[in-house]
Amino acid sequence: MEKKTLGLIHTSATLVPVFQQLCSELLPDINVFNIVDDSLIKDVISKGEMTSTTARRVVDHIGSAEAAGADFIMVTCSSIGAAVETAALLTKVPVLRVDQPMVDLAINTGRKIGVVATLPTTLAPTSDLVRRRASLAGKEIELTSRLCEGAFEALMSGDAAKHDAMVTDALRELSAQVDVILMAQASMARVVQTMDESEKRVPIIASPPQAVKHLATVL
Repeated sequence: MEKKTLGLIHTSATLVPVFQQLCSELLPDINVFNIVDDSLIKDVISKGEMTSTTARRVVDHIGSAEAAGADFIMVTCSSIGAAVETAALLTKVPVLRVDQPMVDLAINTGRKIGVVATLPTTLAPTSDLVRRRASLAGKEIELTSRLCEGAFEALMSGDAAKHDAMVTDALRELSAQVDVILMAQASMARVVQTMDESEKRVPIIASPPQAVKHLATVL
């Protein structure tokens, strides 16, 4: 039987090895290719929102992935999630937001859900997705958000330690208030691995592993 092909679309080259490792572990029999365009997230950050021009480019990238032979497409940036949902209506193959499996798991884990982000442009789309998926599932939730201002800038300037410390502080604070925590950006996932088990008072869910686990059930 011919191998299926997964197309991944990233807005940061740093996520390519993260997903390569996860796919090699969880999707060993799937062909994977990557499309990277970091100008997408740079434009979203500079404009403070996803413009129609950027959304159109996201749709174009997804169309390119389909044309390249992808049987399934996943976009690994939460900030452009709305455009991903639009593109899904225009393609013949399934298209997934990286944060949807994570959000669905959180909704089934607890009522009080925390969301941590380092970019305001990601916090709003992820929070919106949580509310919509909860409504679809018929679940009542209580959403608490935390924005780690300056953390993303620290990471981009090479100060990963400052970024990690700010995210860790937010996770510790939220742990006392909620049943489960979502990390709104894939770039934050590694922070959980640096925390002591004693600090993880509630489940902390990152999008990359949860998304690839979901793909393993549908591919």
